[in-house]
Amino acid sequence: MKKVLQKGDKKLLNSWAFYDWANSVYSLVIASAIFPIFYDAIFEIKGIDTLVVFGKEWKSSSLIFATTAVAFSVVAIISPLLSGVADFLGNKKFFLKLFCYLGALSTIGLYLFSIDHIYVSLSCYFLALIGFWGSLVFYNSYLPDIANKDQHDSISAKGFSLGYVGSVILLIACLALIMSQENGEDKVKMMRWSFVLTGVWWIVFSQYTYIYLPKGNKSDGKLSKNVFYQGFRELKAIWVEMQHKPRLKGYLIAFFVYSMGVQTVMLAAAYFGAEELDWGETDKTLGLITSILLIQLVAVLGAFLTSKLSSKIGNINALIVINLIWIAICAWAFFVYTPIQFYITAGVVGLVMGGVQALSRSTYAKFLPETDDTTSYFSFYDVSEKIGIVFGMLMFLAMQELTGSMRYSIIFLILFFGVGVLLLRRVPKEGKE
Repeated sequence: MKKVLQKGDKKLLNSWAFYDWANSVYSLVIASAIFPIFYDAIFEIKGIDTLVVFGKEWKSSSLIFATTAVAFSVVAIISPLLSGVADFLGNKKFFLKLFCYLGALSTIGLYLFSIDHIYVSLSCYFLALIGFWGSLVFYNSYLPDIANKDQHDSISAKGFSLGYVGSVILLIACLALIMSQENGEDKVKMMRWSFVLTGVWWIVFSQYTYIYLPKGNKSDGKLSKNVFYQGFRELKAIWVEMQHKPRLKGYLIAFFVYSMGVQTVMLAAAYFGAEELDWGETDKTLGLITSILLIQLVAVLGAFLTSKLSSKIGNINALIVINLIWIAICAWAFFVYTPIQFYITAGVVGLVMGGVQALSRSTYAKFLPETDDTTSYFSFYDVSEKIGIVFGMLMFLAMQELTGSMRYSIIFLILFFGVGVLLLRRVPKEGKE
């Protein structure tokens, strides 16, 4: 019988962090790098930039942004529902696995993505996104269960760092496959195989995490027809409880706002590079993947430096600094037209991307009260993030449709980061709740 590891055990912490190594390949290969390039390429090969779907003519990038927004809406709705079921069963690991396999198998299904079968193709993209983000609901909720408070920042940063390193390794392998081909259609075929490799990687490496993670804290309640609504009731209860915890509430509202900007940049960056830049003689595929690789490599350093910065000036002050850098990035991006400018932007984005994600997660975990019901608190956190992404993507999409360019959408994101800074400054200091 496998020995149950105690909270704070190094092996337990490492196994939890290793899930970032397993699943971050989706975030990089599918959400950020190869799929956006693949998606742009298949429209380019067809010689079209619009498509009629559900009776409406969509610009190619607008279609994928709208699909992304709908998928995040679904995640936001089902997360609390599944949270209630997971609490009752006391088996968060089951749901972590379920969403992992849904996401990974749907990612493999992207091999068949085709404009001619756009509804089935978008369904695979849709389900892969739900699988990835749905699994993070349960993965993130484990952090207070497996780590002591003084370990939150370091192990959260380690998880993100592992994710960046692992995803970079796979991306380099995929890049080698793609660039081994000469013409566009053969490169697209290799991109399809990259999706297969991503799904397989995700499944295989997640097994180490499953060996050591506990099932979860089982509810003492009785089975009832209302168990599916328990998660929503818990979210309401968490919100009511937050009214008496102004520090936690203030931080979560600030996170909701600035996360709109962070996640929208992550999801839209490659599409921006594909549509808005003048690549000239530069190979666009190589250039875009190189820029995303640069983000990932610098992000490892960024997560480490942010962890050190937060230990010197505190989590909230560190997040304020990062948001100010984001404002500068968005202002600069409006004037980016050449590959070299895009590479410079990618380097700075990488520096703050890893830091803001790791620090946001660990800051929330630090502010939580002593409780065994971490799933509900992190469900609230994740639902807030997903609703923020939906708002961010819809606003980004609306600006693009209104102006015909993503540039004005990017500059619009300054609003999210600016308000985020103001809200972070209003978060009560420790002992002043």
